[in-house]
Amino acid sequence: MSNDIADRTRKTAALYFDGVEDEKPFELWRSFDKELGKELSLFITGRMYAREKLPHKTRQLVTISALTVLSRPDELKLHVKAALNVGCSVEEIVETIFQTFTYGGIPTVNTALKVVRTVLQEKGLWPVDNSREQ
Repeated sequence: MSNDIADRTRKTAALYFDGVEDEKPFELWRSFDKELGKELSLFITGRMYAREKLPHKTRQLVTISALTVLSRPDELKLHVKAALNVGCSVEEIVETIFQTFTYGGIPTVNTALKVVRTVLQEKGLWPVDNSREQ
């Protein structure tokens, strides 16, 4: 294993998941298979998430959109936190979710918005200021 990949994995994991108290996928994988958990983490976090082809904010908004349409609330919660960690605004996250209703339907949007609300409540950021007219 290259130290470069391990370093990128640690750096990217810290950027995305700093302050995340919920069980992270790496911890779940490792509890079943330590070596496979490590390999998955090195690939997903060290190779995919660490790529510089997309800015981290864009990468997280794309991830949020996919997880919303697929209705994966547990993983979505993790990535809403990661999006906030890399500098996405609440408005950007919510607008990304609203944009998916055409593809995933209103039920998936509602589920995703409930996840965002939970994260914001946990961070003391709820309720949001939505007084601006669009």
